Amino acid sequence: MKFICTSVEALPGTFAADERAFTLFKAAQRSGVGTIARGWKGSLKRKGFRPSAQTWDFVQFCLSVCAADLAGLRSTSADGWTRTIELTVGLHEPLVWTPLKAHAEAMLKVLTGDYWTLHFVDGGVAPPDGKAQPFDRDCVSLLSGGLDSLIGGIDLISRGRRPIFVSQLAHEDSERQRHYAAVLGGRETHMQWSHGISFKGPRESSTRGRSLAFYGFAVLAASRVIGSPVQILVPENGFICINPPLVPGRVASLSTRTTHPLFIEMLQELLDQLEVAVRLDLPYRFKTKGEMLRECLDQELLGTLASDSTSCGRFRTYNRVHCGRCVPCMIRKSAFLAWGAGRDTTRYVHETVAGSDKSSGPDDPMAAALAVLSVRDQGLDRFLGASLAFASTNDRALYRNVLDTGIQELEALLQADGIL
Repeated sequence: MKFICTSVEALPGTFAADERAFTLFKAAQRSGVGTIARGWKGSLKRKGFRPSAQTWDFVQFCLSVCAADLAGLRSTSADGWTRTIELTVGLHEPLVWTPLKAHAEAMLKVLTGDYWTLHFVDGGVAPPDGKAQPFDRDCVSLLSGGLDSLIGGIDLISRGRRPIFVSQLAHEDSERQRHYAAVLGGRETHMQWSHGISFKGPRESSTRGRSLAFYGFAVLAASRVIGSPVQILVPENGFICINPPLVPGRVASLSTRTTHPLFIEMLQELLDQLEVAVRLDLPYRFKTKGEMLRECLDQELLGTLASDSTSCGRFRTYNRVHCGRCVPCMIRKSAFLAWGAGRDTTRYVHETVAGSDKSSGPDDPMAAALAVLSVRDQGLDRFLGASLAFASTNDRALYRNVLDTGIQELEALLQADGIL
C-alpha cells in the first residue's frame, strides 16, 4: 500500500497505479486525490496560532499517518490484518526528520501493528503565522467525552491547574466535550478539531492510528502555553493503557495501543529529538477506572456527570447508546460497581452481560470470563505472559498491581451478572 500526503503545490502530476494521494489543508480538485483538514491552516492563523516548524511538521506527519491508516484496508493484506504501508510525507523541514525515520517506523508498528516505510520529502505546508498572545493556561489535557478524561479534567481543576482542553471532534461526543469544557471553566480555550480526512472509497474501520491526530492537536495547542516543557496530560486508566489480551487471539495490535506506555515513551522520544518542548504524562497509568472514580477530587461534580460520559466501543452501532457488553462497557460497568452500587445510571442496550446478543461483534463477555478463570487457575503472571516486558522493574510491579485490581473489578461484575 503506497500513499503520498503533501501540499497541493507539490503534488506530482501522475501517480503509480497502486498509490493514493492526499493534499494537506487545501483540495487539489483532482479525481482520486483526497484531502486532509481542508481550510484548517487558515482557521488556525485567524485564531492566532504560530507554531514552530518542528511542531507544525509533527502535526502534518500525524495527519498523514491517519490518512494512510484510514485508506489502507486491512482486508486486502495477506493475513487480513497486517498491512505493509509505504508513506511519503511532505514536510516544511524534512531534513530534520531524516535521522528519525527508523524510530518513527518502529513507533508506528507498535501503534498499528503494521510494517511502515516512511519517506520525508519537501512539499509540506508552511506553518500558520497568526499573531495572538499566549493563553493564560499552564498545561494541556485531552478531553474526549469519555469517563477517564472527565475525571482527569475534574482533578486538574480541583488542584488549581489551568488546562487547555483539546478534543477530537466526534459526532456523538462533540456537544458533550463542549459541555464538559464549559463546566470545568475552559470554554474559551477549548480546542475542538477534526482531522477532516476526505476521500472516495471504503474506509478501514480499525483506525489504530487515529489517536495520532489527537496527539498532534495536543502538541499544537501546547504551542500557545508559556513554559518549557509544556505538560500534556493523557487521562487513561492503567488497565486500558496496557490493554492486556483477554484471550490469546487478541495479542499485539488486535488490542489497541493508543495510550500504551511503550508507545507514549517512543512518541516522547520522537518529540524530544524534534526539540518540541512538551512532556506527555499518563497520570492514571497505575490506577484502575474504579480507583479513578473513587479517588476523584470532586465527588459531587463527578456524580452529576459520570453517567453521561461515553465509553462504548460500539457506540455508533447502537445509535449512540452504550451496548453494555463490549470490553470498554464492561470495564465501565465494573468501575461503577467498584465506586458504589446504584451510581451508574447509564442507558445500556444490555443492562446485564448474561445472555447478551453477540451478533454485532466478538463475544467479549466470554473473553472476560475466560481471562478471570485463567487468572484463578494459573495465576496472574501466567495470564499476563510478556505483557509487561516493556516496563522497568519498579514500574512492572505497579502495572502488575493495576492489572490485578482491574481483573478483580471485572470478576465482581461477572459475578454480579451471574456469568461466574
